[in-house]
Amino acid sequence: MSTNKLIELSRFGQSFWYDNISRDFIDSGRLKSMIETDGLKGITSNPAIFYKSIKDGKGYDKLLKSLSSGSLTDKDIFYEIAINDIKDAAKILLPVYQATNAKDGYVSIEVDPNFADNYQETIKEARMLFNKIGMDNVMIKVPATDQGLKAVKTLISEGININVTLLFSNEKYDQTIIAYIEGLEERLKEGKSIEKIASVASFFISRIDSAFDKVLTEKSLDTTNADERQWYFDTMGKVAISNAKMAYQSMVSVFSSDRFLKLKQKGAMVQRLLWASTSTKNPAYSNVLYVNELIGPNTINTMPQETLDAFRDHGVVKRTIDLNIEDANNIIDSLCDGGLDYNSLTDKLLIDGLRLFVEAFNSLLALISEKRSSL
Repeated sequence: MSTNKLIELSRFGQSFWYDNISRDFIDSGRLKSMIETDGLKGITSNPAIFYKSIKDGKGYDKLLKSLSSGSLTDKDIFYEIAINDIKDAAKILLPVYQATNAKDGYVSIEVDPNFADNYQETIKEARMLFNKIGMDNVMIKVPATDQGLKAVKTLISEGININVTLLFSNEKYDQTIIAYIEGLEERLKEGKSIEKIASVASFFISRIDSAFDKVLTEKSLDTTNADERQWYFDTMGKVAISNAKMAYQSMVSVFSSDRFLKLKQKGAMVQRLLWASTSTKNPAYSNVLYVNELIGPNTINTMPQETLDAFRDHGVVKRTIDLNIEDANNIIDSLCDGGLDYNSLTDKLLIDGLRLFVEAFNSLLALISEKRSSL
Protein backbone atom coordinates (compact mmCIF):
# COMPACT_ATOMS: atom_id res chain seq x y z
CA MET A 1 0.00 0.00 0.00
CA SER A 2 1.24 3.47 -0.87
CA THR A 3 2.30 5.73 1.98
CA ASN A 4 1.50 8.86 -0.03
CA LYS A 5 -1.80 10.08 1.38
CA LEU A 6 -2.64 11.97 -1.80
CA ILE A 7 -2.55 8.70 -3.74
CA GLU A 8 -4.52 6.90 -1.04
CA LEU A 9 -7.47 9.26 -1.58
CA SER A 10 -8.32 7.26 -4.70
CA ARG A 11 -9.07 4.21 -2.53
CA PHE A 12 -12.12 6.10 -1.30
CA GLY A 13 -13.19 7.33 -4.72
CA GLN A 14 -11.75 10.83 -4.47
CA SER A 15 -9.48 12.41 -7.08
CA PHE A 16 -6.74 14.90 -6.24
CA TRP A 17 -6.51 17.88 -8.61
CA TYR A 18 -4.03 20.74 -8.39
CA ASP A 19 -5.09 24.38 -8.20
CA ASN A 20 -2.20 25.85 -10.19
CA ILE A 21 -0.62 26.10 -13.63
CA SER A 22 2.36 27.88 -15.13
CA ARG A 23 4.76 27.49 -18.03
CA ASP A 24 7.57 26.56 -15.63
CA PHE A 25 5.38 23.96 -13.92
CA ILE A 26 4.81 22.30 -17.29
CA ASP A 27 8.31 22.64 -18.77
CA SER A 28 10.25 21.72 -15.62
CA GLY A 29 8.64 18.29 -15.44
CA ARG A 30 6.88 19.03 -12.14
CA LEU A 31 3.46 18.30 -13.62
CA LYS A 32 4.59 14.91 -14.91
CA SER A 33 6.31 14.20 -11.58
CA MET A 34 3.18 15.00 -9.55
CA ILE A 35 1.14 12.65 -11.73
CA GLU A 36 3.62 9.86 -11.07
CA THR A 37 4.44 10.48 -7.40
CA ASP A 38 1.30 12.12 -5.97
CA GLY A 39 -1.42 10.60 -8.12
CA LEU A 40 -2.40 14.00 -9.53
CA LYS A 41 -5.45 13.58 -11.75
CA GLY A 42 -6.29 17.09 -12.94
CA ILE A 43 -5.56 20.82 -12.93
CA THR A 44 -7.68 23.92 -12.49
CA SER A 45 -6.66 27.37 -13.63
CA ASN A 46 -8.05 30.86 -13.23
CA PRO A 47 -7.01 34.44 -14.10
CA ALA A 48 -5.45 34.99 -10.67
CA ILE A 49 -3.18 31.97 -11.20
CA PHE A 50 -2.17 33.18 -14.66
CA TYR A 51 -1.57 36.69 -13.30
CA LYS A 52 0.90 35.37 -10.74
CA SER A 53 2.62 33.13 -13.29
CA ILE A 54 3.06 35.92 -15.85
CA LYS A 55 4.05 38.57 -13.30
CA ASP A 56 6.55 36.49 -11.31
CA GLY A 57 8.56 34.94 -14.12
CA LYS A 58 10.04 35.53 -17.54
CA GLY A 59 8.72 32.29 -19.02
CA TYR A 60 6.09 34.13 -21.02
CA ASP A 61 8.18 37.08 -22.23
CA LYS A 62 9.23 35.51 -25.53
CA LEU A 63 5.66 34.56 -26.45
CA LEU A 64 4.35 37.92 -25.27
CA LYS A 65 6.85 39.73 -27.44
CA SER A 66 5.98 37.69 -30.54
CA LEU A 67 2.25 38.23 -30.02
CA SER A 68 2.53 41.95 -29.28
CA SER A 69 3.74 42.95 -32.73
CA GLY A 70 0.38 42.31 -34.42
CA SER A 71 -3.13 43.65 -33.97
CA LEU A 72 -4.17 41.30 -31.17
CA THR A 73 -5.94 42.81 -28.16
CA ASP A 74 -4.69 42.22 -24.61
CA LYS A 75 -7.46 39.66 -24.17
CA ASP A 76 -6.52 37.89 -27.41
CA ILE A 77 -2.94 37.67 -26.17
CA PHE A 78 -4.00 36.27 -22.81
CA TYR A 79 -6.05 33.56 -24.48
CA GLU A 80 -3.15 32.66 -26.77
CA ILE A 81 -0.90 32.28 -23.70
CA ALA A 82 -3.53 30.37 -21.72
CA ILE A 83 -4.46 28.07 -24.59
CA ASN A 84 -0.79 27.24 -25.11
CA ASP A 85 -0.39 26.26 -21.44
CA ILE A 86 -3.70 24.43 -21.20
CA LYS A 87 -3.03 22.43 -24.36
CA ASP A 88 0.45 21.36 -23.22
CA ALA A 89 -0.81 20.42 -19.75
CA ALA A 90 -3.69 18.46 -21.28
CA LYS A 91 -1.24 16.48 -23.41
CA ILE A 92 0.70 15.47 -20.30
CA LEU A 93 -2.54 14.52 -18.50
CA LEU A 94 -3.93 12.62 -21.49
CA PRO A 95 -2.70 9.21 -20.23
CA VAL A 96 -4.67 9.83 -17.00
CA TYR A 97 -7.75 10.66 -19.07
CA GLN A 98 -7.35 7.49 -21.07
CA ALA A 99 -6.59 5.26 -18.07
CA THR A 100 -9.67 6.50 -16.18
CA ASN A 101 -11.94 6.25 -19.23
CA ALA A 102 -12.54 10.02 -19.35
CA LYS A 103 -13.29 10.37 -15.64
CA ASP A 104 -10.10 12.30 -14.79
CA GLY A 105 -7.12 13.89 -16.52
CA TYR A 106 -8.76 17.28 -17.14
CA VAL A 107 -7.42 20.82 -17.30
CA SER A 108 -9.92 23.63 -16.65
CA ILE A 109 -9.92 27.10 -18.21
CA GLU A 110 -12.32 29.89 -17.35
CA VAL A 111 -14.48 31.99 -19.68
CA ASP A 112 -14.30 35.76 -19.27
CA PRO A 113 -16.15 36.39 -15.96
CA ASN A 114 -17.27 39.77 -17.30
CA PHE A 115 -19.81 37.71 -19.26
CA ALA A 116 -21.16 35.80 -16.25
CA ASP A 117 -24.62 37.28 -16.75
CA ASN A 118 -24.54 37.08 -20.54
CA TYR A 119 -25.70 33.76 -21.95
CA GLN A 120 -24.77 34.42 -25.57
CA GLU A 121 -21.25 35.69 -24.87
CA THR A 122 -20.58 32.85 -22.41
CA ILE A 123 -21.45 30.10 -24.89
CA LYS A 124 -19.54 31.95 -27.63
CA GLU A 125 -16.36 32.10 -25.53
CA ALA A 126 -16.75 28.54 -24.25
CA ARG A 127 -17.08 27.19 -27.78
CA MET A 128 -14.09 29.22 -28.93
CA LEU A 129 -11.84 28.03 -26.10
CA PHE A 130 -12.87 24.38 -26.38
CA ASN A 131 -12.39 24.31 -30.15
CA LYS A 132 -9.10 26.22 -30.13
CA ILE A 133 -7.57 23.96 -27.50
CA GLY A 134 -8.88 20.93 -29.36
CA MET A 135 -8.29 18.40 -26.59
CA ASP A 136 -10.92 16.00 -25.24
CA ASN A 137 -9.59 16.36 -21.69
CA VAL A 138 -10.31 20.06 -21.27
CA MET A 139 -13.09 21.59 -19.18
CA ILE A 140 -14.51 25.08 -19.61
CA LYS A 141 -15.27 26.86 -16.34
CA VAL A 142 -18.64 28.66 -16.24
CA PRO A 143 -19.88 30.58 -13.15
CA ALA A 144 -23.14 29.36 -11.58
CA THR A 145 -25.20 32.46 -12.32
CA ASP A 146 -28.69 32.12 -13.80
CA GLN A 147 -27.36 32.92 -17.27
CA GLY A 148 -24.31 30.76 -16.64
CA LEU A 149 -26.43 27.71 -15.82
CA LYS A 150 -28.51 28.33 -18.93
CA ALA A 151 -25.22 28.26 -20.85
CA VAL A 152 -24.17 25.04 -19.08
CA LYS A 153 -27.24 23.24 -20.42
CA THR A 154 -26.49 24.40 -23.97
CA LEU A 155 -22.79 23.59 -23.82
CA ILE A 156 -23.35 20.11 -22.37
CA SER A 157 -25.86 19.46 -25.17
CA GLU A 158 -23.04 20.37 -27.59
CA GLY A 159 -20.66 17.86 -26.01
CA ILE A 160 -18.42 20.42 -24.27
CA ASN A 161 -17.00 19.44 -20.87
CA ILE A 162 -18.01 21.94 -18.19
CA ASN A 163 -16.68 22.88 -14.76
CA VAL A 164 -19.50 24.81 -13.05
CA THR A 165 -17.76 27.18 -10.66
CA LEU A 166 -18.60 29.52 -7.76
CA LEU A 167 -21.16 27.27 -6.07
CA PHE A 168 -22.00 28.19 -2.48
CA SER A 169 -25.64 27.23 -1.88
CA ASN A 170 -27.40 23.90 -2.15
CA GLU A 171 -30.21 25.59 -4.09
CA LYS A 172 -27.77 26.67 -6.82
CA TYR A 173 -26.20 23.24 -6.74
CA ASP A 174 -29.58 21.59 -7.36
CA GLN A 175 -30.03 23.90 -10.37
CA THR A 176 -26.55 22.93 -11.58
CA ILE A 177 -27.40 19.23 -11.57
CA ILE A 178 -30.60 19.90 -13.51
CA ALA A 179 -28.72 21.98 -16.11
CA TYR A 180 -26.31 19.09 -16.63
CA ILE A 181 -29.03 16.44 -16.90
CA GLU A 182 -31.19 18.55 -19.20
CA GLY A 183 -28.16 19.17 -21.42
CA LEU A 184 -27.59 15.42 -21.72
CA GLU A 185 -31.27 14.80 -22.43
CA GLU A 186 -31.26 17.49 -25.12
CA ARG A 187 -28.25 15.89 -26.76
CA LEU A 188 -29.90 12.48 -26.73
CA LYS A 189 -33.00 13.92 -28.40
CA GLU A 190 -30.73 15.10 -31.22
CA GLY A 191 -29.54 11.54 -31.66
CA LYS A 192 -26.00 12.28 -30.45
CA SER A 193 -23.81 10.26 -28.09
CA ILE A 194 -23.57 11.33 -24.44
CA GLU A 195 -20.58 9.14 -23.69
CA LYS A 196 -17.44 10.80 -22.30
CA ILE A 197 -19.10 14.16 -21.69
CA ALA A 198 -17.72 15.22 -18.32
CA SER A 199 -18.79 17.87 -15.85
CA VAL A 200 -17.90 18.83 -12.30
CA ALA A 201 -19.68 21.13 -9.87
CA SER A 202 -17.15 23.27 -7.98
CA PHE A 203 -18.45 23.88 -4.47
CA PHE A 204 -16.45 26.53 -2.61
CA ILE A 205 -15.64 25.63 0.98
CA SER A 206 -13.45 27.94 3.07
CA ARG A 207 -15.15 31.13 1.89
CA ILE A 208 -18.39 29.85 3.42
CA ASP A 209 -16.84 29.48 6.86
CA SER A 210 -15.16 32.88 6.55
CA ALA A 211 -18.50 34.55 5.84
CA PHE A 212 -20.61 32.65 8.36
CA ASP A 213 -18.00 32.78 11.14
CA LYS A 214 -17.97 36.57 10.85
CA VAL A 215 -21.74 36.78 11.31
CA LEU A 216 -21.72 34.15 14.07
CA THR A 217 -19.09 36.18 15.94
CA GLU A 218 -21.19 39.35 15.61
CA LYS A 219 -24.31 37.51 16.82
CA SER A 220 -22.45 36.07 19.82
CA LEU A 221 -21.43 39.57 20.89
CA ASP A 222 -24.96 40.92 20.55
CA THR A 223 -26.79 38.32 22.63
CA THR A 224 -27.08 38.27 26.41
CA ASN A 225 -28.35 34.67 26.41
CA ALA A 226 -25.56 32.31 27.48
CA ASP A 227 -27.04 29.31 25.61
CA GLU A 228 -27.36 31.31 22.41
CA ARG A 229 -23.83 32.60 22.73
CA GLN A 230 -22.54 29.06 23.19
CA TRP A 231 -24.45 27.88 20.10
CA TYR A 232 -22.85 30.62 18.01
CA PHE A 233 -19.40 29.60 19.24
CA ASP A 234 -20.08 25.90 18.71
CA THR A 235 -21.28 26.46 15.13
CA MET A 236 -18.18 28.36 13.99
CA GLY A 237 -16.08 26.38 11.56
CA LYS A 238 -18.84 23.85 10.91
CA VAL A 239 -21.08 25.52 8.32
CA ALA A 240 -18.86 24.92 5.28
CA ILE A 241 -18.43 21.20 5.87
CA SER A 242 -22.11 20.75 6.79
CA ASN A 243 -23.08 22.60 3.62
CA ALA A 244 -20.82 20.34 1.53
CA LYS A 245 -22.19 17.19 3.16
CA MET A 246 -25.74 18.29 2.27
CA ALA A 247 -24.64 18.86 -1.31
CA TYR A 248 -23.17 15.37 -1.41
CA GLN A 249 -26.47 13.89 -0.26
CA SER A 250 -28.19 15.72 -3.12
CA MET A 251 -25.66 14.31 -5.57
CA VAL A 252 -26.18 10.75 -4.34
CA SER A 253 -29.95 11.12 -4.53
CA VAL A 254 -30.20 12.65 -8.00
CA PHE A 255 -27.58 10.48 -9.65
CA SER A 256 -29.23 7.30 -8.38
CA SER A 257 -32.68 8.40 -9.60
CA ASP A 258 -34.56 6.69 -12.43
CA ARG A 259 -34.19 9.84 -14.52
CA PHE A 260 -30.40 9.72 -14.46
CA LEU A 261 -30.14 5.93 -14.63
CA LYS A 262 -31.81 6.08 -18.05
CA LEU A 263 -29.02 8.42 -19.15
CA LYS A 264 -26.38 6.26 -17.49
CA GLN A 265 -27.51 3.32 -19.61
CA LYS A 266 -26.63 5.47 -22.63
CA GLY A 267 -23.14 6.19 -21.28
CA ALA A 268 -23.69 9.30 -19.16
CA MET A 269 -21.20 10.04 -16.39
CA VAL A 270 -22.01 11.37 -12.93
CA GLN A 271 -21.37 15.09 -12.56
CA ARG A 272 -18.91 14.90 -9.68
CA LEU A 273 -18.63 17.37 -6.82
CA LEU A 274 -15.36 19.29 -6.75
CA TRP A 275 -14.30 20.86 -3.46
CA ALA A 276 -12.71 24.23 -4.26
CA SER A 277 -11.20 26.86 -1.96
CA THR A 278 -9.94 24.14 0.38
CA SER A 279 -7.08 26.05 2.00
CA THR A 280 -7.99 26.96 5.57
CA LYS A 281 -8.33 30.72 6.08
CA ASN A 282 -8.69 30.66 9.88
CA PRO A 283 -5.36 29.72 11.55
CA ALA A 284 -7.34 28.29 14.48
CA TYR A 285 -8.55 25.47 12.23
CA SER A 286 -6.53 22.50 11.05
CA ASN A 287 -4.80 23.23 7.74
CA VAL A 288 -6.20 19.96 6.38
CA LEU A 289 -9.74 20.43 7.72
CA TYR A 290 -11.34 20.80 4.30
CA VAL A 291 -9.65 17.68 2.96
CA ASN A 292 -10.00 15.35 5.94
CA GLU A 293 -13.73 15.95 6.36
CA LEU A 294 -14.82 15.68 2.71
CA ILE A 295 -13.46 12.36 1.43
CA GLY A 296 -15.78 10.07 -0.50
CA PRO A 297 -16.75 8.55 -3.86
CA ASN A 298 -17.38 10.73 -6.91
CA THR A 299 -15.64 13.75 -5.39
CA ILE A 300 -12.58 15.80 -6.29
CA ASN A 301 -10.47 17.93 -3.98
CA THR A 302 -8.56 20.63 -5.82
CA MET A 303 -5.74 21.80 -3.57
CA PRO A 304 -3.23 24.63 -3.68
CA GLN A 305 0.41 23.81 -2.91
CA GLU A 306 0.35 24.50 0.84
CA THR A 307 -2.75 22.35 1.36
CA LEU A 308 -1.49 19.36 -0.60
CA ASP A 309 1.86 19.54 1.23
CA ALA A 310 0.06 19.60 4.57
CA PHE A 311 -2.26 16.73 3.68
CA ARG A 312 0.59 14.60 2.34
CA ASP A 313 2.35 15.19 5.66
CA HIS A 314 -0.40 14.73 8.26
CA GLY A 315 -3.77 14.22 6.58
CA VAL A 316 -6.08 11.41 7.64
CA VAL A 317 -7.38 9.22 4.82
CA LYS A 318 -10.78 7.69 5.49
CA ARG A 319 -14.31 8.05 4.15
CA THR A 320 -15.85 11.04 5.91
CA ILE A 321 -18.23 12.67 3.44
CA ASP A 322 -21.30 10.88 4.76
CA LEU A 323 -20.42 10.78 8.46
CA ASN A 324 -22.61 12.72 10.93
CA ILE A 325 -25.14 13.67 8.24
CA GLU A 326 -27.88 14.35 10.76
CA ASP A 327 -25.64 16.81 12.64
CA ALA A 328 -24.75 18.55 9.39
CA ASN A 329 -28.41 18.82 8.43
CA ASN A 330 -29.29 20.23 11.85
CA ILE A 331 -26.59 22.89 11.59
CA ILE A 332 -27.83 24.13 8.20
CA ASP A 333 -31.49 24.02 9.32
CA SER A 334 -30.77 25.87 12.56
CA LEU A 335 -28.95 28.80 10.95
CA CYS A 336 -32.18 30.70 10.34
CA ASP A 337 -33.33 29.95 13.89
CA GLY A 338 -30.07 31.54 15.02
CA GLY A 339 -30.82 34.69 13.05
CA LEU A 340 -28.60 33.96 10.03
CA ASP A 341 -30.09 34.23 6.55
CA TYR A 342 -28.45 31.32 4.74
CA ASN A 343 -29.74 32.27 1.29
CA SER A 344 -28.77 35.92 1.55
CA LEU A 345 -25.27 35.07 2.75
CA THR A 346 -24.65 32.46 0.04
CA ASP A 347 -26.08 34.79 -2.63
CA LYS A 348 -23.67 37.48 -1.45
CA LEU A 349 -20.79 35.01 -1.63
CA LEU A 350 -21.61 34.38 -5.29
CA ILE A 351 -21.76 38.12 -6.00
CA ASP A 352 -18.49 38.75 -4.16
CA GLY A 353 -16.85 35.74 -5.83
CA LEU A 354 -17.82 37.03 -9.26
CA ARG A 355 -16.49 40.48 -8.40
CA LEU A 356 -13.15 38.96 -7.41
CA PHE A 357 -13.06 36.90 -10.63
CA VAL A 358 -13.74 40.01 -12.72
CA GLU A 359 -11.11 42.04 -10.86
CA ALA A 360 -8.55 39.27 -11.35
CA PHE A 361 -9.35 38.95 -15.06
CA ASN A 362 -9.18 42.71 -15.67
CA SER A 363 -5.96 43.01 -13.65
CA LEU A 364 -4.48 40.25 -15.79
CA LEU A 365 -5.31 42.14 -18.98
CA ALA A 366 -3.78 45.30 -17.50
CA LEU A 367 -0.61 43.34 -16.67
CA ILE A 368 -0.40 42.03 -20.23
CA SER A 369 -0.82 45.57 -21.55
CA GLU A 370 2.02 46.72 -19.29
CA LYS A 371 4.25 43.79 -20.22
CA ARG A 372 3.75 44.11 -23.97
CA SER A 373 4.60 47.81 -23.76
CA SER A 374 7.81 47.14 -21.85
CA LEU A 375 8.84 44.34 -24.24
